[in-house]
Parts: sequence; structure tokens; C-alpha cells
Amino acid sequence: MKRILLIEDDNALRENTAELLELSGYSVITAPNGKIGITAAKEHLPDIIICDIMMPVIDGYGVLENLSADEKTKQIPFIFFSAKTEHKEIRKGMDLGADDYLTKPFNEEDLISAIESRLARAALLSGIIGEEPKATEVSDDEMRTLHELKNFFDDNGEVTDFNEGEIIYEEGSRSNKIYLILRGLVKGHSMDTDGKELITELYRADDFLGFTSFLNNTPYLETATAMESVKLAGISKKNLKDILEKNNNVSLELMELLTKNITLIKGQLLQMAYSSVRKKTAQTLLQFAQIMNTETEEPIKISRSDLASVAGIAPESLIRTLSIFKKEGLIDIEGRTIRIKELKALQYVN
Repeated sequence: MKRILLIEDDNALRENTAELLELSGYSVITAPNGKIGITAAKEHLPDIIICDIMMPVIDGYGVLENLSADEKTKQIPFIFFSAKTEHKEIRKGMDLGADDYLTKPFNEEDLISAIESRLARAALLSGIIGEEPKATEVSDDEMRTLHELKNFFDDNGEVTDFNEGEIIYEEGSRSNKIYLILRGLVKGHSMDTDGKELITELYRADDFLGFTSFLNNTPYLETATAMESVKLAGISKKNLKDILEKNNNVSLELMELLTKNITLIKGQLLQMAYSSVRKKTAQTLLQFAQIMNTETEEPIKISRSDLASVAGIAPESLIRTLSIFKKEGLIDIEGRTIRIKELKALQYVN
């Protein structure tokens, strides 16, 4: 039975995640902060470590630096998980030597998949090439993971800044670049036959943007607009195609990512088609809260028109429903700002 060390300062999340991992057949050791986690890692030598970043005493970066400097622990696969999604934060963890990075909230499938793939890779490397040096920079023909591809975008891409409300590209315009979002939130949207704007997808920091096909000049199928201050790193489709042809593992991870995105979009379309106005409104609030990385009581600053277009309902219907939610004590409203007061209750709105 593989042994996992879970380092997380949130008691509920630590206990719930540990239970999930045990039900999946793993032996789990837990630690409530980085200092205790370092001691546990050196004492138990787990097969893999999952570690939060923002913790008291010693944060996740400090844990990784300490364990990477010790011969006994430096080769243990290390996965960060955190609510931090800006690429510079993810890049910092990967440059320190982390093997993967999961953003909160994560689902069970993503967590188990990340663990299994890192354990398999560790077993393969130990059997074939022994110790593997942890590189901070890779060329375009020696990438192993999707994170290294994102680092390549960060290092070599053309960086562009957009202010809130600026259009990044328009539906029907020719696409020759793929972008990585380094900072900010972007909405993909298009017009229906009645001239009504529909938000097709929301993109956040560390997401790819602009995929239509790998052929140059293929028209964009949606318009992309910055919802706040946005920084992008872009590379040409030709450059990306060359990279993927040289790196099969990265190609497979990218295909898996795009497939998951399609599945999520299908689920959103089904929700828009068959859910009640109340459920659509509740699910849209939860979706924005997740993408903007807000917890209960933290504000969501978003326009009513954007909320309505994601939910697929008329703005008037959305506004009435928000008022009802406020009266029921589920949310609080101050101008454009919405605070979720009862997260679990919203999840069960019908």
C-alpha cells in the first residue's frame, strides 16, 4: 500500500482529503503545518507528498526547499495544492522542484489522477535512470509535463496586457497564436441569433486561451474580453505544434485537459437547458466563486449581465432571483458586489 503524507492546516479539508485517499486504497499520514510535515516526511519517508502552500510556521515553499536539500527526501514526488492560481505562484512552486500543482477546490478525479501519474513516473524513473535532477529550465524538445509547457510560454511567449473591458480577440478574426493567462479573468462570449450575448466559457490565471485548431488563420469561434486587468503570454501555433510533435507526454496531457474542458462545457449547456431559474442562478454564482477563487463571505464583483449570460437567463429574471436569495439569507448584495453567505445551501437549490 502506497503511503501519502498530506500537509494541510485546514482541519476539515485535511480530514476530508485524508478520508478520500484512504477510501482510494492509500495509507495516509497527516500534518497540520509545514514544520510538523518536514519531520513526518523524514521519519516516515512517504511515497508521495501533498502539501498546501499558505500555512503557519513554515509554508509549502519552505517545506519543499527543506526536503529537496535532504538526500533521503529530495526524490519523493511532491504535489502542491492551493487556492493561488496566478501563474507566477504556480511557476515558483514548479521551479522549486514540485512535480504537480492542483488548485483549490479540486475534485477527487483530478487528485487521484495526479497521484497515480506521479507515482508511476517515480517508479519508472527509479527503475530506468535512477535519480533525476530537478531542472528549473527546459528546452522545447525535453518537456515532460504540461506545467513545463506553461513555463515555456512564460519564458518565451510575447507578453501582452489588457485592461478591464478590452477585447483580446473577436469572433471570426483569424487566429495564429495560443495564449497562457498569467494574471486575471477572461470571458469567452458570442451573440445568439437574437443579438443576445452568451458567455461560453470563463478563463482564469494558468488557463490556455485561443484554442480553435492548430491550423493558422482558423477563425475564432468566440470573442474574448478581459473582465479585469489581464496579462497574457502568447506563442505561435506553429511553435506550439513543433513542441507537441517532439513531446508526446505533453501532447497527451494537453489533449486530456481540452477533453475535460469540453465535458465541463457540455455540463453547463445541459444546466442552461434543463435547470430551473433558481438552480441556474445558484450554480452560476458557485461557478464564479470557484473560478475567482472566493470563499464564503468573500465578495464576487461581477456585472448582472455577465451573470445572466452565463446562466442563460434574462437579466430581469436573474435580478429577481438574486433578490429572493438575499431575502432567504443565502447571499448579501451591495451594488455590484455579491457575498455568498450560505455556500452549502446554494449547492442544493432546485
